[in-house]
Amino acid sequence: MHASYCYRMASTPLSWIRHAGHLTLVLWVTLLGYSHLLRAQEVIDMAGRQVHIPDVIARPFGAAPPITALLYALAPDLVIALNMPFTPESDSFLQPGVAKLPIIGSAMGHGHQVNSESLLALKPDLALAWSNSRSDLEPKAIEIPFAKAGIPVVYIKLESLADWPPAFEYVGRLLGREARGKALADYIRQAMASVETALTELSGPDRLRVYYAESPNGLATECNNSFHAEPIELAGGYNVYRCEQKTMVGREPVDLEQILLWNPQLIIVQDPLYLKNTETDERWRNIDAFKMGRIFQVPRKPINWLDRPPSFMRALGIQWLAHLFYPSRYTHDIRAETRNFYHLFLGVDLSDAALNELLPHLTSKEHNNGFRLSNANSSTPELFENGTRHPINALQAPLGAP
Repeated sequence: MHASYCYRMASTPLSWIRHAGHLTLVLWVTLLGYSHLLRAQEVIDMAGRQVHIPDVIARPFGAAPPITALLYALAPDLVIALNMPFTPESDSFLQPGVAKLPIIGSAMGHGHQVNSESLLALKPDLALAWSNSRSDLEPKAIEIPFAKAGIPVVYIKLESLADWPPAFEYVGRLLGREARGKALADYIRQAMASVETALTELSGPDRLRVYYAESPNGLATECNNSFHAEPIELAGGYNVYRCEQKTMVGREPVDLEQILLWNPQLIIVQDPLYLKNTETDERWRNIDAFKMGRIFQVPRKPINWLDRPPSFMRALGIQWLAHLFYPSRYTHDIRAETRNFYHLFLGVDLSDAALNELLPHLTSKEHNNGFRLSNANSSTPELFENGTRHPINALQAPLGAP
């Protein structure tokens, strides 16, 4: 009896100890799986919020197209998903495999809205969100899918091109890519300073009147103070639509009669269908830009140089525009600058054929001899797009005619 009692007393603690040891092992293994959460640090994001994030960030997710663009330039090996596809047929302008990443949407900006299930499948350890005072969304609405998935959110301020250098430096520190972040930041600062210096003596009356045609019919544009149209102002152009931006989306509607009154000297085109859709309305031919053949398609591969999304590509875009607007003032070799930019920011080396595709109005023979807007003496103005000169006067030469 006594021996039996002693045995039970002895065996019970041993069993409990073994069971406790098993639980400890399970707990330890579980914690190892979330070790990035245990090794946390506290940071102040660019919206002034205190956020606990992992010490080592291995799987960041860009919650909006501008942020994903930033990640791609800064640390392409860490990009785990896209918000929206790149411009079609851009594979040769991208690093291998990037175009095949999953497209799961965004919490703000272009693309469908991301959901918690997609996020959980990706297993990101940090979400980088877009801080923009023009946003129509409350922060809580942006953070909902990440809160459900237990993912910390850090806001990155990107409202103007001047915000990109500190953003590259800040995210570079978060990801342990300080040197890379500084190099990209320095380039943008230097590009902005270069354009500003070249245009210092440009007075109001000398500024080129520019119309920004965004929609297929050309009747949607941006206010001069809109962040969507910022590159035009930075490059010294006079955006003919003077107004206050009403919404973050932009694309303000205007009518052709108003454009005729503005009589822009140059038109920047975003939608490739613009020319085709304006063929039938002869009133466009009364605008100086049409008469002089100053109609240009924005380069878009792999990311738009000016907008949608607004990105670091603007650092190249403002140089292209400055040379387009004032070739005698901004005399930089844009082909060489484009080659340098794509190597630094996108990690690709452009061939002559790729450069011709991006800049069909600047052939290798022309680019050192001043900038040629198009044949201004011709009665048939042309749009340069995808390496082809398209006559604007559809009655004389149909679109696509040799």
